[in-house]
Amino acid sequence: MNQSDPPSAVGSTESAAEQRTDYTGAVYGSMLAASVVATAGVVGDYPRLNLALMLIVTGLVFWAVHVYARLAGQRRMAGSAWSWREIRTVSGHEWPIVEAAFLPTVAVAISPLLGLDLTGTAWFALAIAVAQQVGWACLGAVRASLPRRQVVLECVVNLVLGLILMAAKAAISH
Repeated sequence: MNQSDPPSAVGSTESAAEQRTDYTGAVYGSMLAASVVATAGVVGDYPRLNLALMLIVTGLVFWAVHVYARLAGQRRMAGSAWSWREIRTVSGHEWPIVEAAFLPTVAVAISPLLGLDLTGTAWFALAIAVAQQVGWACLGAVRASLPRRQVVLECVVNLVLGLILMAAKAAISH
């Protein structure tokens, strides 16, 4: 199995090293959280609780969609019904999508302690989401033992994607 192949839900043949390098869900979930925060300011000022709930609910919904899509795709390939074991395995594999909403949600929760208004709160949560997205991408590249040039490229690509969201937020908010 190469790095671009999705992991198998049941009877995975991935080595421990391959499993430690798959940060797809964390990177994707971080980008998702950043997108939620970036667009929240576009539709109006949300109270902190609403923004935190949007982050968590969006993460959960996207996680459920990913679990369903993976299970449905595997059923088509295997031609069999899902087992509870398979559902649990796939659900666990996709869980980092939800976990990625945690730090931006914490940022929203502690923002009053830092004296941030709602706009500052959104920027703080967005910065946290982008930072973790870049961090997970870089960590995955390092743990995959990619050449230094590839690690730098992974980090830069994810930073640019995050900065695009930040630039879009800045442009649309003004």
